[in-house]
Amino acid sequence: MRGWVCVCCGRWQVSVERIAGRYLYRLAYRYHGDVGGVDVLGEVGTIAALERLLLARTPVTLADLRERPAGRAS
Repeated sequence: MRGWVCVCCGRWQVSVERIAGRYLYRLAYRYHGDVGGVDVLGEVGTIAALERLLLARTPVTLADLRERPAGRAS
């Protein structure tokens, strides 16, 4: 499944997985290309919990996220 990425810088990303019939939303921060790497900030099971996680750990909200473009890896 595709996920979401922030429109401000593209580094805040939410991936969506379906595991045993339930969705898992994983919030991650992707570092610059020269540094590399991804920092997973949390995993939650609902959109409401994702919104709380975003408010607690990032400068972005659900309104700042857009669907990740097709063909984009990770």
